Amino acid sequence: MTSYRPLHEGWALSGGDVDSVAATVPGCVHTDLLAAGLIDDPYLDENEKKLAWIGRTDWVYDTVFQHEPGAGRTDLVCAGLDTVATVVLNGVELGRTANQHRGYRFDVRDALRAGENQLRIHFTSAYSYAEAHRDRLGDRPNAYPEPFNFIRKTACNFGWDWGPTLVTAGIWQEIGLQNWSLARLAEVRPQVTVAGGVGTVEVRVRLERETPGPVTLTATVAGERVETTTEGDEAVLSLTVRDPELWWPIGYGAQPRYDLEVTASGPDGDLDSWSRKVGFRDVRIDTSPDAGGSAFTLLVNDIPIFVRGVNWIPDDVFANRVTRERLAARFAQAIDANVNYLRIWGGGRYESEDFYDLADELGLMVGQDFLFACAAYPEEEPFASELAAEAREQVVRLASHPSLMMWTGNNENIWGHEDWDWKAALGDRSWGAGYYFDVLPGIVAAEDPSRPYWPGSPYSGRDDKHPNDPAYGTMHIWDVWNTDDYTKYREYRPRFVAEFGYQAPPAYATLRRAISDEPLTHDSPGMQAHQKAADGDAKLQRGLDAHLPAPRDFDDWHYLTQLNQARALSLGIEHFRSLRPHCMGTIMWQLNDCWPVTSWAAVDGDGRKKPLWYALLRSFAPRLLTVQPRDGGPALVAVNDSLEPWTVSAVVSRRTLDGLVLAEMTVDATVAPNSATTLPLSAEVGEAADATREVLTAVAGSHRAWWFFAEDKDIAWPPAKFDAVFEAVGPDARVKITAHHILRDLTLSPDRLDPATEVDEAGVTLLPGESATFIIRGGAGLEPTALTTRPVLRSVNDLT
Repeated sequence: MTSYRPLHEGWALSGGDVDSVAATVPGCVHTDLLAAGLIDDPYLDENEKKLAWIGRTDWVYDTVFQHEPGAGRTDLVCAGLDTVATVVLNGVELGRTANQHRGYRFDVRDALRAGENQLRIHFTSAYSYAEAHRDRLGDRPNAYPEPFNFIRKTACNFGWDWGPTLVTAGIWQEIGLQNWSLARLAEVRPQVTVAGGVGTVEVRVRLERETPGPVTLTATVAGERVETTTEGDEAVLSLTVRDPELWWPIGYGAQPRYDLEVTASGPDGDLDSWSRKVGFRDVRIDTSPDAGGSAFTLLVNDIPIFVRGVNWIPDDVFANRVTRERLAARFAQAIDANVNYLRIWGGGRYESEDFYDLADELGLMVGQDFLFACAAYPEEEPFASELAAEAREQVVRLASHPSLMMWTGNNENIWGHEDWDWKAALGDRSWGAGYYFDVLPGIVAAEDPSRPYWPGSPYSGRDDKHPNDPAYGTMHIWDVWNTDDYTKYREYRPRFVAEFGYQAPPAYATLRRAISDEPLTHDSPGMQAHQKAADGDAKLQRGLDAHLPAPRDFDDWHYLTQLNQARALSLGIEHFRSLRPHCMGTIMWQLNDCWPVTSWAAVDGDGRKKPLWYALLRSFAPRLLTVQPRDGGPALVAVNDSLEPWTVSAVVSRRTLDGLVLAEMTVDATVAPNSATTLPLSAEVGEAADATREVLTAVAGSHRAWWFFAEDKDIAWPPAKFDAVFEAVGPDARVKITAHHILRDLTLSPDRLDPATEVDEAGVTLLPGESATFIIRGGAGLEPTALTTRPVLRSVNDLT
């Protein structure tokens, strides 16, 4: 039987002017230096800039361990080395690595000693390696002045428009010794399919052998068992399961999983074993041509699913900090915001087993980009071989997870080649097309044929169409934010939007933890260090100028920029959802952050929800009532993503800001499952006599939609007058606000008083006489007056 011994203890780190400090494995240089007190926290103030030397320094990890020789073979198994490493055991070089995204295994029998052994791993600077290959092969265009496309390493370590430049090194995943004899399970790749009520589990096994001889392979799942004996290196075991329970995405059914176990046995007993939970479900993408171009519809078990998605980036620059518990908390935030899909972006990393196991368990669908982003990538060696090995390893590793819906070849590289002036700069040099259109689809077809592959995000699916054509395939929308107002979202009729977003700063408590500027202003040094987008503040200001009253101070600026982000994404999401079934997916950029930063995230780098999160909760609701412009006037659209009909009886009212009803009508409809219905409004209700003093409301049960005829900056908002009642309930607090006048986008930020508190709602609009009750977790000890006055309690009204 195989045995495994982790080698995670007793490591020391040295390099540059650092003689020797204790190292944590798995971990990285930055966290080790931080723990030793040798560097300041790179996430605080402007410290990031002071630490660039770490990425340009060579580092050495050393440990000494005891070993008692045993029978058979012993391997050093390195699940993940970051990135350019030379591995030496007792002075014997075992091998060299140059890919963070794959594992390595070394036969160490000839180097191991009885008793004390010294293991040393030398990490060469990622910059030195990448720049040498760039100089050798010729530069390639990329979105940032960093050589991340010349090394198989997490691209955003080199900085992004939301991320710091912190180029890591270290033993970032498990490392240990495995002892085995005769043979071991080198690879187990199950393909789980279901059709006509019959589930099939085809298990392909590859053996690595130490000696020849018969090996018996056994696979069991759902009470079924199959066995075969082979003297070769590969075998296929197939199991049939009658009427398996189907795995469904969240909101469409349950997520049953079955234990799949594979064992290898020799004449003297068990040799090795492997186990995984699997789920039975079918997934495909419908790209049928139609009058509007061609569809891009995800179907699970033959049910079309509207993707209510978020883009996912690494949840921390330093991977060892991302625990299962942290992932579970982030996934809960996604699910609570009615998200059903996570797209793992191509500039990050292939996520952990914990990530995928949680997604399987919770019913969150996942799309996995191969790791290419925003750059032209060389196809010469050593990159061609490294990429093929990496992709094959990751496809085999992840193929059994029912949550994984699709593979995507890259992020924005096909689009970049077409539109970002790459062609002249490239000349005849390679840029990655061979990967996206040949190598990667070939690997997916061979190793994971039951799951769809799409060459890029965005990609139209056709050579004769622009890669970002809204009518075909997937698209990204970035003229909004970069150059245009967010109302431009309504000009698009996409089939599937895989990226779009709008910036805002993080929560106030997050800012204050990370930035010590006095005074804190939008352009103070620490704030600027945590704004990575080109002309980011100017773009934020452009958005404010178009819609909202001018901020008087930082508190206004903070509230209004967060509000504008929430409004931008709500407008885009609700517009795209109203186009169903023409549009069948909207994946906003982005759910999370990897550090405290002004960004497009809904949950900031400290895990706090921004007002955008609360907007997603409403705009991603499975049943949505939204007012949309149609034929020059507003119309009511009811969107039903559920599997049951929705009977809607909505009262639609045009009223003054004082609440006086000027015109009213009732619209009735039964909205079929998985559909959207547009309900026209009469001119009397839909046309304002005075745009700056009137508002449209639509109410159907607990659902409410708003339509304002003018921008906030042009509306004569009445003063923010209300009654506030505070009540402590155990450790929590309730604050009931009753409006004297209309209150626009009422938002409580209790983190300004206590960073540990969190409110259950934000961005609430109340008509005169209406009330809203905010629940503040952990807020029982807050001072009521401070909690219910500016800058903690805000509305647009208090700017007038």
